[in-house]
Amino acid sequence: MMTNSDDKSLRHSWQVHSKDCGMAQDTAVPKLDFEYWLDKAIKWGQATTLESQKDVCLHLPQLQEFLHQVYETLKHMDSIAAIQQFPLIGQLLGRLCWNPFVIGYDESQKTLMWCLCCLYSSEPQNPVELKANSWIRSLLCHLLSSSKWESNEAETSTFISTLGYTSADYYCHLVKNMVFSLLAEFRGNQFNGLNMQGRKKISLPESAVVSLWLRHLPSLEKATLHLLDQLVSIQLNSLEEVACVIKDSLLPQAASHPAIFRIVNEIFKNVLLETDGTLEVLTVIQVFTQLFLRAHQNENKEHRFPLKAYFPCRHQPLVTALLRCPLELPTTHWSQHLKHISDMLKALVEDTNISSLADLFEIWFLVAHFGEWLDIAAEQLLKAAVEPDALLWLLAFYYCPQNENQQRTQTMVEAQALYSHLMMLFSCTVLSVKDLEAAVHTVTDMDQCCNQHLIIHLLTNFLLFSSGGRMIAQEFIYHITEATDTNKEVCSLLIRTAYRIKHNGEENQKTVKLLNELLQKLTSKV
Repeated sequence: MMTNSDDKSLRHSWQVHSKDCGMAQDTAVPKLDFEYWLDKAIKWGQATTLESQKDVCLHLPQLQEFLHQVYETLKHMDSIAAIQQFPLIGQLLGRLCWNPFVIGYDESQKTLMWCLCCLYSSEPQNPVELKANSWIRSLLCHLLSSSKWESNEAETSTFISTLGYTSADYYCHLVKNMVFSLLAEFRGNQFNGLNMQGRKKISLPESAVVSLWLRHLPSLEKATLHLLDQLVSIQLNSLEEVACVIKDSLLPQAASHPAIFRIVNEIFKNVLLETDGTLEVLTVIQVFTQLFLRAHQNENKEHRFPLKAYFPCRHQPLVTALLRCPLELPTTHWSQHLKHISDMLKALVEDTNISSLADLFEIWFLVAHFGEWLDIAAEQLLKAAVEPDALLWLLAFYYCPQNENQQRTQTMVEAQALYSHLMMLFSCTVLSVKDLEAAVHTVTDMDQCCNQHLIIHLLTNFLLFSSGGRMIAQEFIYHITEATDTNKEVCSLLIRTAYRIKHNGEENQKTVKLLNELLQKLTSKV
């Protein structure tokens, strides 16, 4: 591997070599503005300042287009003609190859490598060309060692063979190059007074971050997974805290670009599948969706994408209904809107064309984004005059989307029976824990019910919104969470309810006081 002084020496001799040939400067091809990009590359250096990092990210699209044009031109020329035609090319490529923000974008990295291969002399005729070949090999090893596809034989074999290496030779050079790179990094850190920890924390404006994420998918994936890891590994006591962390990640704002939204959504889906639908991940998805919709609504109408660009499924009437913000409707219309959602969903799920589990999951995953409507459905069952079957079916589907072995059907039967008993107790001003226990046991044993989650959701809302239930709420919730190990689940439900009441307003102050007391006790146990 060459040192920085070797690099400068080579670039100088290469430029002199090209001038000696009496060829025109790169103005012979007006589209390839080498001077502009070399000036940029010199100013950027290795992107160690915040200003240079921002500028690189904002110029990545134009730089990629320029590099692509360079490669398309070089591939039709031999290396000697290329150097003669473009005397600045060595300086430019050399500088760009050591800029981590440029080579962090896979397409730029690959294009740089192809350009270097075009400059490689298969039969060097003089010392300058020999030295240039050595320099190109060094740069290619550096680029390959820093790429995520370095271990991919199909990706790297072309570069290895182009340089005349065998695989054994290449990996030997690669190891040497990595060692020298690490030593150079270590020395640079010593002299510059920088530490690795500090260099990893980069603060960029939103436009630069979006530009980077659009053109370097690994950085978007890393940001999304980091957000999930951050939110599931710490205890958060309110949805405001969850929303604050998600908003700080810039992902909801960046997701106004459909490509980013769909990639983030796909990552969420895969994590949800891998974690078997864990509650924490579902909460992140639901809050993220709310924040995204808010950011989308605040966008300039001229630049705003239609919402179907983000949810491009074929069930657009259902998507439209789910996307409706509850606050856009009078509370008296909520139950009717939920019945409309339930009816469409039921017709869709029972359609004979929806036969595969994958299709069913996609429908469920769509519905799961809009958890607020599901929580409102459970509340409306107890707080409003509703047709209960439609809302109970909606909740049964959410908690039990598959109907294999009639699971959803049995869940629906149990939910209907419990709801009937709860409504008989709803007007009672005096209740005991035993009264409520008896109502539950009349329907099912909690340990053997088909869907414990739905039963607990209905019971918790009964305790919050009925006058008799509020009197025994603390005792009953303590009892049920201990017996069923559902402390985290009940806590999540209470946090969501507290958030919704705070933002919607107009709620019984006794309910608000009870919620705060319950959350204080339950969060200390989580």
